[in-house]
Amino acid sequence: MPLTEATLLSALESVKDPDLGQSIVAMGMIKDVKIEDGGAKLVFTCELTTPACPVKEQIEKEIRAAVAQAFPEVKTLELSMTGKVRGATGVTLGGGENFIPQIKNVIMVGAGKGGVGKSTVSVNLAAALKSLGAVAAVLDLDIYGPSLPLMAGVREKPKLQGETKIRPILAHGMEVMSMGFLVEPKQAMIWRGPILNGIVVQFLRDVLWSEADYLIVDLPPGTGDIPLSLAQSCSPAGAVLVTTPQEVSLADVFRAKAMFDQMRVPVLGLVENMSGFYCPDCNKLHDIFKRGGGKAAAEEMKTALLGEIPIEQDVSSSGDDGIPIVIRKPASAAAKAFVACAERLAARISMQNLSSAPAAVES
Repeated sequence: MPLTEATLLSALESVKDPDLGQSIVAMGMIKDVKIEDGGAKLVFTCELTTPACPVKEQIEKEIRAAVAQAFPEVKTLELSMTGKVRGATGVTLGGGENFIPQIKNVIMVGAGKGGVGKSTVSVNLAAALKSLGAVAAVLDLDIYGPSLPLMAGVREKPKLQGETKIRPILAHGMEVMSMGFLVEPKQAMIWRGPILNGIVVQFLRDVLWSEADYLIVDLPPGTGDIPLSLAQSCSPAGAVLVTTPQEVSLADVFRAKAMFDQMRVPVLGLVENMSGFYCPDCNKLHDIFKRGGGKAAAEEMKTALLGEIPIEQDVSSSGDDGIPIVIRKPASAAAKAFVACAERLAARISMQNLSSAPAAVES
């Protein structure tokens, strides 16, 4: 059949996004079609639902195969694989105002207890999403123990704009904000519910966040006022739970899951941190705690296991030096695990946003 834009779309109908289960044509992913040199050259773009798509290479391979089979006369195919993140379509808990509508997807990172590496996971997930081409930002709402200033390597104070607005700080190409930027390092925050609620609102309403695909929010450990206030002040895309393989951590993560269920915030998946020790001398993974607890917990919760992050000395030292391991040593086992987590997380968000959309996805 002759090559036209219509016949091209017809030939590509069989190519589906394996995560979303829909044709890339029906989802409006094929854009900017140009047919040149009498049909010998074909140029177009495939716009995926996220630049962090874990099946990007598979989709590209299937597109090229479909074009080669249907149009053997095409000698040159210039295919651009891009991504445009869809935003969450939910509402705030209680139906109040969403103070950050310019943020497409707010991701709450929580844990049932402290000490499981929740902040490390938060910072590195954001860095991984950015490395994959997305616009990512980080909000540290662990008011009592803010660690973002150290992990992001930020020493400066946020700047005021006008009388009430402040600009987030830029670290590693991401906008970041934390109570740790506003108080002295050793100052104790002895605050109760109403004050905490006001702080959450201020961090959303009074911080001049730019447009972003993903805002990773590092929550305090346990269940309490701050996650509730956040869900009432924005429209979260969902939550990520962090645990270690130890029984005490696994028991507590179920409480965190119950909290998000009560707030009607979907749990996007679970990350098992410190899942094993990666030995740099023998290049092997050694189990320190029992293995498989995170996978079993995810199955019981009926959610996804986003990944298992090994223990590496460089993860800790990179955090202490203010450079996430994903940025500092992208070839390390831990960095690769974080990137894989970010890809799975982005895919889960895309699937959820597509399924909850009130109408067909716009092209």
